[in-house]
Amino acid sequence: MVIGLIIGGEIGFWVLLAAGLVARYLVRWHRLSTVLLIGVPLVDVVVLAATAVDLHRGGTATDAHGLAAAYLGFSVAFGPSMVRWADQRVAHRFAGGPPPWKPPKRGWPRARHEWREWAKALLAVGISGALLGAAILLVGDPDRTAALTGWIARLAGLLAIWLVAFPVWATAAAAVGRR
Repeated sequence: MVIGLIIGGEIGFWVLLAAGLVARYLVRWHRLSTVLLIGVPLVDVVVLAATAVDLHRGGTATDAHGLAAAYLGFSVAFGPSMVRWADQRVAHRFAGGPPPWKPPKRGWPRARHEWREWAKALLAVGISGALLGAAILLVGDPDRTAALTGWIARLAGLLAIWLVAFPVWATAAAAVGRR
């Protein structure tokens, strides 16, 4: 059930985003657009509530529950920039807006960009970790929450790999004048 909810949440995110942008730029219904775009983060609330209800009713946490926490953390941290990314492209294509912003390709501007993105990932992992920790404390049974504990380690590993692969690498490249 939780995996289906996450998939439905992801689909709902993109459907509400697309509908909001269509309403804003193609149909020019700004109020409806605002309502639809406000609905985008509400999808996350639905996923969180359903996951909490499942665990509260005595369900044993699975990897799906951990994935739900990760989905929510990354959605909160990266959601606004994803909406901005889509908005820029639709505004440019259908409303005569300026060309979409592109990240710098090299040098110190690229390194700064990568550090900002990593900071968002750090926020996402922090939110996900807080949700996982809260679920572990709420359930209060280590046997039922073992899968959630594993997710904390996975997210920390992801964050470490991201750190080295992007901001540290871009900073090193900028320092030697290569990128």
